[in-house]
Amino acid sequence: MSKESLPLLGATEIRRLADELGIRPTKTLGQNFVIDGNTIRRIVAAAHVSPEETVLEVGPGLGSLTLGIMDAADKVVAVEIDPPLAKRLPQTMAEFRPGREKDLTVILSDAMKVTELPGEPTALVANLPYNVAVPVVLHLLEHFPSIRHGLVMVQDEVADRMSASPGSKIYGVPSVKGAWYGTMRKAGVIGMNVFWPAPKIHSGLVGFTRDKDRSDAPDRKQVFAIIDAAFAQRRKTLRAALSGWAGSGMRAEQILTLAGIDPKERGEKLDIDGFIAIARAAEQVPAEPKPEC
Repeated sequence: MSKESLPLLGATEIRRLADELGIRPTKTLGQNFVIDGNTIRRIVAAAHVSPEETVLEVGPGLGSLTLGIMDAADKVVAVEIDPPLAKRLPQTMAEFRPGREKDLTVILSDAMKVTELPGEPTALVANLPYNVAVPVVLHLLEHFPSIRHGLVMVQDEVADRMSASPGSKIYGVPSVKGAWYGTMRKAGVIGMNVFWPAPKIHSGLVGFTRDKDRSDAPDRKQVFAIIDAAFAQRRKTLRAALSGWAGSGMRAEQILTLAGIDPKERGEKLDIDGFIAIARAAEQVPAEPKPEC
C-alpha cells in the first residue's frame, strides 16, 4: 500500500475516539481536531519532512496529524498535555500504522516546560493552540537547536504576524524574535470546516528554516529585552522607548547613534540585525552611575 493511500483519521474516527475517551474538545487547551485527510497531507507536504528525520509534534490530540507525519518521517516525538490523549495515542498508532508503534514516543507534559527530549528532532510540525503558539515556537527553538526547520498551524492572524516584514502594521515582537532563529514564511491558509469543533476563524501555516548563525551575536536575552522595550509602546521613538532599558534617554541615544540607527526611528522599522547592532553597541557604552542616596 502506498503512503498516499494509507488511512487517516476522518470525522467518524475522530468522534469515535473522542466518545471512547469521554472527551469533549476544550477551549482551555485549544483543542480543535483536524478531521480532513487531504488537509493532513497538505500540511505534511508543506513541512518538507525527509524520510530519515525525527519530527517533534506538539499537541497531537487524537493523532490525526501524527499519522500523517509518521508516513513522511522516521520517528515522531509527540508532546501532549492531556493525560487521556497521551495514553491513547500509541494504541491509535498501532491500529492505523501497525509496526510503527516503536517509532512513536509520547511525552506527557506542557510543551513550555520541556527542555529535554529523547533523540534530537530535526523538524517541528504541529497544530498549535492559538493562545500559546508564539511562546511555544520560541521556547522550542531556544531549547532544541537540533530543530532545523518546520511548519506550524496557528491562528491566521498570528501566522501573518510571525512572518511579517519590518515596516508593516503587523510587524512586532513575534516577527523579530522569530527572525533571530531563522526565516519565517507564510505557507498557506486552512479553512474552518476541516476541524472539529470548527473554529470561528481561519488558521494559517507558518514554515520556518533555521538559517541564521548567532554564535557571534550578543546574548539572546539582551537582544530580546531590547525588542520587548522597543515594542512596548509602538508610537514612541527608539530613544524614548529604550530609555528605561538603557538607564536614561541620553544613554539610549548614545547607543543608537553608535549602532548607526537614528534615535528618532521607531522599532517597527528595524529588522533583527538592527536590534543585534543595538545590543552590540550597548556593550561599548558604560552604564550611567546610580545617584548616591
